[in-house]
Amino acid sequence: MSATPSVNGQIIGQAHYATRAVLERLLATTGTTFHQSVALNATADHGAAKERAGLVDRMTGTLKIDAEVAETVLAELAAAGLVEEVPGDTARIALTAAGRERQEAHRAGIAEITARLYGDLPTADLAAAGRVLTEVTARANAVLAGI
Repeated sequence: MSATPSVNGQIIGQAHYATRAVLERLLATTGTTFHQSVALNATADHGAAKERAGLVDRMTGTLKIDAEVAETVLAELAAAGLVEEVPGDTARIALTAAGRERQEAHRAGIAEITARLYGDLPTADLAAAGRVLTEVTARANAVLAGI
């Protein structure tokens, strides 16, 4: 019988890339990139239009990308008719009907994937993993902030 490996960067990375590959397969069915899906989700949060600067900050902080890359992603979504500037308030962005439909389709697909990947795992294990990964993320962000 083999021992259960301890959590380390390699284990976390393997889980990240495996689950991201599953997600990207889902996103590919609609021609959506991972970065675009993050932007759609961030724009959909709480259903109201979002400040462009706040979306860019969220994307750069979450994805660890430059602001220029985040702006390019928002421009791609606008060109595809999935987001639009709020009329009379170019600093705010909202989902279009097509953007909302795509984001909701992704959310439904992700719910199915999540059930398959996590559904039968013990709740206590998931809670412990969540606490550990949240702390590792905070520590990594602190290291990045100090660089």
